This record gives sequence, C-alpha cells and structure tokens, in this order.
Amino acid sequence: MHILDIISKKKQGRKLTSEEIYYVVNGYTDGTIPDYQISALLMAIYFKGMDEEETRTLTMAMVGSGDQIDLSSIEGIKVDKHSTGGVGDKVSLIVIPLVASLGIPVAKLSGRGLGHTGGTIDKLESIEGFNIGLSMEKFIDNVNRYKMAIVGQTGDLTPADKKLYALRDVTATVDSVPLIASSIMSKKIASGSDAIVLDVKVGNGAFMKTLAEARVLAEAMVSIGKGLGRNTVAVLTNMNEPLGREVGNANEVREAIAALKGEAGQDLVNVSVTIASYMAVLGKAFEDLESAEKAILENIRNGKALKQFELLVEIQGGNVEQIRHPETLPTAQIEVPVIAKEEGYVHEIKAQEIGTAAMLLGAGRETKEDIIDYASGIHLEKKVGDRIEKGDVLCVLLTNREDYQDAYDKALEAYEINKEQPENIPFILDVIS
Repeated sequence: MHILDIISKKKQGRKLTSEEIYYVVNGYTDGTIPDYQISALLMAIYFKGMDEEETRTLTMAMVGSGDQIDLSSIEGIKVDKHSTGGVGDKVSLIVIPLVASLGIPVAKLSGRGLGHTGGTIDKLESIEGFNIGLSMEKFIDNVNRYKMAIVGQTGDLTPADKKLYALRDVTATVDSVPLIASSIMSKKIASGSDAIVLDVKVGNGAFMKTLAEARVLAEAMVSIGKGLGRNTVAVLTNMNEPLGREVGNANEVREAIAALKGEAGQDLVNVSVTIASYMAVLGKAFEDLESAEKAILENIRNGKALKQFELLVEIQGGNVEQIRHPETLPTAQIEVPVIAKEEGYVHEIKAQEIGTAAMLLGAGRETKEDIIDYASGIHLEKKVGDRIEKGDVLCVLLTNREDYQDAYDKALEAYEINKEQPENIPFILDVIS
C-alpha cells in the first residue's frame, strides 16, 4: 500500500477501502506520511467527495487515533449535544441542567472559543472557582450522583482530527462535508455518549450559510452516528443573528440564568427547550417530544432547572452565590452605546461581525494564547424585526479596554437596516432524524 496510489485513486473519484483510510490516518498521526501528501489527498476528497461508508470509516479511524472515553459505568442512556458553532450560543449552559433535572445523565465535554465563536468552557470559567479539569473518576461519579458534569476536552482525544483540521485550515479544504462531518462526529463518538443531539447553525454567523448546505451536513452526521450505533438527531437553528441578547462570557452566564427562570428571549428559550426535548426523548425518558417539552417547561416554572444549575456550579467548585446573585459576576467598567445612523427595521445582525467585535473588546481569543476578559462582551438592544429610529441604541459594548473604536465600527456594520419590515424567520428551521 502506498500513499501515492491512494491519492491517485481518490483523484479519479474511486472509493477508498477501509484499510486505505486507516493507513492514511495512522500514517499521518505517527508522522510517516508528510503534510504535502495529505494535503493532496484532502484536495482530492474536497473535489471527489466520500460516500457514507468511507465517511464512517474515516470517523472511526480518527476515533481510534487516540483515547476513547469509557462511560459504561454511568447508569442510564448518556446523551450528548454538540453545536457547530455560533455567536451568543449559551445553549449548553441551559440544556445540561434542564436535561439533568429530568433524571437523564449528561456527560459533557466542551471546548474553548477561538475567533468569533465563544466556548462553553470559557463561559463557565467566568464563574469564580468553577473547575473544568475534573479527573475522569470524579467526572463519572458526578454524573452518577447528580446526573451531570462538564469538563474541557482532553489533549489525547482524536489527535488525528486535530492534525487534519489544522492542515485543512491552511489548504482551503475546510468546507468539505465528509471532512466536516467526520471531524465533528469523531469527537462525539470518542466522548462515549450513547445518543447525540446536533445543533447545526444556519446563516451568516454559521459555517453553513444556507439551509440546503446545512441539511447536507446534518444528514451526513446523522448517517455517521446511526451507522456507528449512536442514536443521532440534528436540529437546524437560525444564526442570521446572534442567539439571545448577550455575547461574551459572564454576560452569557447571566442570560443562561434568566433562561432557566423563563425570563430570556423567545429565540434562546425556543432553541434550548427544543434541543433539551430531543435529548430527553433520545434518553428514553419520554416517548414523544410534546411530553418532554411539557416536563422541561414545568421544571423551568417550578425552579428545578435553576436549582440544578446551582448544583452543577457547586459540585464543580464554583461560587454558587454568583448564580443566586448574577450581578456579582464579572462586570465591565466601560459601556459604550452603538447608535443607529438611520431609521427602518433590523433585517439582519451579522453574527460573525458581532462575534469579532466582542473578541476585539476582550471577550474572545484571536490566538490560542490570548487571555480572555470575562467581563467584556456586547448586549444587543435591538434584534431582527425591531423598528429603529435614527439615534436609537442598537447595542452596547461592554469592555475594560480604552481602545474600542474598531469594535464599535464592526458592531455598527453588523446591523442591516432596511425600510421594509422583514418576514419572520423561525428559530428552528428543520430537524433531521
């Protein structure tokens, strides 16, 4: 077997065997196959694609390149969720306590933010003392005792995917459906859960810009999951504006607390409750979505969901008083209103621009080494569909940096204002099951 023959075979659009795919993944992981040859193969895959069987095999080859988490000692069906990345996406903070409050175990591995998208781990670390570095023994014990735990992703999980993703990033082969799908699903499979709910973001602030593109990706990921014995559902959600009204870290925790009280905006509540409901159904706690949703909304009304979030913070070493008194979470010293220059209706809020503006204020990382300011971010005063008068406040920049002009310009540019009122776009665009 030789890498040149494999590149040539895929260049001709022919199907790779399981042995060939494992040979490539193992060879690249251990350094025996160089970057330039894998780059050529990635480009061949980009143009010629992979069928379902090839994509599943690639996924499992990446899973096998590193550690696999064994959650078999956790009682019940373990349900995980994954978002393809958005702005203002604090859904994990909401659905973990929601689903756990129903007695369904949630064993969650999450990542940090980079660029315009935020990371769940960074948001939780804005809570004083919150420990995302639990030992695996403590992680499993917490899920068995309290039905929930969340930790940062380990360095040994899917090392092949980390190497391949870095190479895709510099060879313009990121936007290939089989490569995206196998990358995402390899991490989910290696994480050890029995069932997976995927939140596939669609729109200007998402990787998949159109509903048609998102459906193709969602179908590929669901096919991989089911083909590998994981019950998988993909929920396609709107990302033509940031989710909710807060973008940042501490301010997103505050909004998650509000959502668990039933006091957040309909977009955030709707998306969170829908994803939690699918997780509850896949966890076999309910037979249908309607009864799951009813139970979830009841736990928001009766305060159980918020109590569960307080418990999550407590068992992971965080300051619970900050959850009971959200005003004590990190707060920025400088607030700068972004002022509308024209009247009309908000048609779109370019989520990527808002995410980049928040990063410039200190809420995100431009490089992995950057240090986050948990207090900084953006509060969206106006959302899509709102009427705007000249001089109205569109959003408020929250920062501790004196130099915020670039962020101001980005935030202003993010708002698309037209004379006509826009049509309503649903928060949930489709479900692939």
